[in-house]
Amino acid sequence: MQTIKNHITLIGNMGANAHITNFDNGNKVARFDLATHKFGKSNNTEWHKVFAWGNMAKFIESYGEKGKQVAIHGRLVNRTYLTKKGEKRKATEVEVKHIIGL
Repeated sequence: MQTIKNHITLIGNMGANAHITNFDNGNKVARFDLATHKFGKSNNTEWHKVFAWGNMAKFIESYGEKGKQVAIHGRLVNRTYLTKKGEKRKATEVEVKHIIGL
């Protein structure tokens, strides 16, 4: 039996306040972009699409805000979706399992 390990840890800054979606069943999801920075000869910023469910979403809704530095641990999720024009797109996102405000 093969075990698949899919873990990612990032430290960065929230690019904007999280977008919160509340569902009829009481669950919620928080979505935001996270900027990570590479310092050196070329200072690069990379952007990551991040989402969290349940208690993690509640925490982000209460304590997360634009510019807030956070450490997140989660897993990469690949998904396919259709644009409003019906075009097929692919996205890679990070599903948060743990978050710490720094």
